[in-house]
Amino acid sequence: MKLEVGIIGGAGYTAGELIRLLLNHKKTTINFVFSTSNAGNKISKVHQDLLGATDLEFTGKINPEIEVLFLCLGHGNSTAFLEQYTFEAKTKIIDLSHDFRLDKTKVFNRKTFVYGLPELQKEAISKAKYIANPGCFATAIQLAILPLANSGLLSNDLHVNAVTGATGAGTALSETTHFAWRDNNFSSYKVFNHQHLDEIYQSVKALQNDFSSEINFIPNRGDFSRGIFASVYTKFDGSLEEAKTVYKNYYKAAAFTFVSDDVIHLKQVVNTNKCILYLQKHNNKLIITSIIDNLLKGASGQAVQNMNLMFGFEETEGLQLKANYF
Repeated sequence: MKLEVGIIGGAGYTAGELIRLLLNHKKTTINFVFSTSNAGNKISKVHQDLLGATDLEFTGKINPEIEVLFLCLGHGNSTAFLEQYTFEAKTKIIDLSHDFRLDKTKVFNRKTFVYGLPELQKEAISKAKYIANPGCFATAIQLAILPLANSGLLSNDLHVNAVTGATGAGTALSETTHFAWRDNNFSSYKVFNHQHLDEIYQSVKALQNDFSSEINFIPNRGDFSRGIFASVYTKFDGSLEEAKTVYKNYYKAAAFTFVSDDVIHLKQVVNTNKCILYLQKHNNKLIITSIIDNLLKGASGQAVQNMNLMFGFEETEGLQLKANYF
């Protein structure tokens, strides 16, 4: 028997990737894709890469008897949706918005959401009924620093410079998402004040409670479609080999996070659920480069990874994807 899956907010980028993954997942079947603005339209009319892959149509109705519900809604809208609709007691929920990621917001209508970063708390995810999927920047940055926090080695400020592709802004048009603005352009935004910082601090403190330094984060918009390239540095007293040992030990059982001995670049991860890390040491500073696909490991791929853990499937089921290397 396959899991019956429902998807809410079906017209966005993350939903499109989620549909693609679930259509090729051996353990799932898509029961419905909810989109009031597209109800009655074929999914392949919006997600044109799915032409020939499915004849499913968007619907404006839900089936409360499904086993898994994915919320691919804008921030704040997941809360509103769950206030309006109810599902069977058996239904497990994975939310891709920001609504339930923080300790102060993780309990909603007697539902307790577990923060869904598998490299941080795989066991808790495997026992959870409700998952708050991490943010894309938060995923890339946390995976760059959690091994240090786990070993109690974060004793100084962290400096982060990260670039995301245009799909990170979603499908809604704005001044900074038009091709004429984005093409051959580069800009920063929400400097030192990005919303993903809260979940990063929360995870670091969970591993290293005495962490009291600052995380100085400069997010940037790149002129490419997808991917995140994050560079992090901080003071580190040990050697490069000692740092590599810390990282490789921390990720030795990770299904999708790898430490490279060679310089890395975005094409190694685009279209995959991987995070690849590269470490360098300059004088007393450790530099960690972290790369992910913002729509997969940063969103829909990680959501499927969490579903696999929740139902006891192979963690890599449906996620053995080749990078768009050339």
